[in-house]
Amino acid sequence: MNAPLLRQQTTVRLADLSDPAEVASLEKWLAVQPDALPFHQPNWLMAVEQGTGQQAYMLVAQSHDGIAGVLPFHLIHSPMFGRALVSSGFAVGGGILTRDPAAGRRLAAEICVLAERWSCPSVELRGGWLPRGQRWTEKRNAYANFIRPLQADDDAELLAIPRKQRAEVRKALDNGLTFEIGRTARDIDWHYATYAESVRNLGTPVFPKSLMEATLRQFGADADILTVLHDGRPVASVMSLYHRATVMPYWGGGVWDARRLRANDLMYYALMNHARQRGCMHFDFGRSKVGSGAYHFKKSWGFEPEPLAYAFYTHDGQVPRDINPNSPKYRAQIALWQKLPLAVTNRLGPWISRGLG
Repeated sequence: MNAPLLRQQTTVRLADLSDPAEVASLEKWLAVQPDALPFHQPNWLMAVEQGTGQQAYMLVAQSHDGIAGVLPFHLIHSPMFGRALVSSGFAVGGGILTRDPAAGRRLAAEICVLAERWSCPSVELRGGWLPRGQRWTEKRNAYANFIRPLQADDDAELLAIPRKQRAEVRKALDNGLTFEIGRTARDIDWHYATYAESVRNLGTPVFPKSLMEATLRQFGADADILTVLHDGRPVASVMSLYHRATVMPYWGGGVWDARRLRANDLMYYALMNHARQRGCMHFDFGRSKVGSGAYHFKKSWGFEPEPLAYAFYTHDGQVPRDINPNSPKYRAQIALWQKLPLAVTNRLGPWISRGLG
């Protein structure tokens, strides 16, 4: 009578990410999962661990006929922001990947056990299969993602941009800007210099350069950097991931002069054309906080926001960490950070941002 129930039982274990055979098995399973993102992949987990020092893990739900689901995550530790288990660290997505509710429940229960065992007050699941129940809180409509199809050619791509924004792209094309695409040390230097200045101007600490280097190393040909130049000087740059015929501009920004030159407008238009030439069919503009400047900028390009759903777990009596830069309690720090010299923010920023995840 009990044999059929035993065969259907789902177990959960921590994967050995140092074992090449284990990693290959996970990659094979992920390759056929329609909802898998780059942030579910072992190479993302390892890039973050190598680039920030935050430990990478993968929970695997196993049924009688193989893998039933996975939950990739990082143990994020910061003396400023506390500890949390985050799926996935430094990512806009991740969470539980499964089509089996039983496997999803087992994975959610196990990460809660690990959180208590490892003295982490909270768990953050950024998308995926979302658990429900006591201590889990679901948050929707705080963030939105933006994605649309790429067009048939450069001219069609330009015409697909709404009229007002298209005019900005046309001005950028007349500003004598050039761009280069690559994966060399020079490309990383160009990218990091512009990105670091961009986030300083926004009042947030820059991520470690080692994170960008590790991402390029782990993703190989599935990542590159596009840099816009003015008189040979980098003024805007973006690092992109390529996943299943979709380009995902991930870390990008520009110097103060980029706005006058409309360098960011050229950057994204050039990336659309470059991605199409690589065989991509969709442009994923990524996540933005609803109502933010980035949110409205992406809408101006003709992208429609798609609400994202996250789930948070906290122990009884514990307060989840607050790393939202729009939080009122950080207003004074952001204003101060924007005034600091770039040399100072580039030195302090990576130490702070390692704990944001």
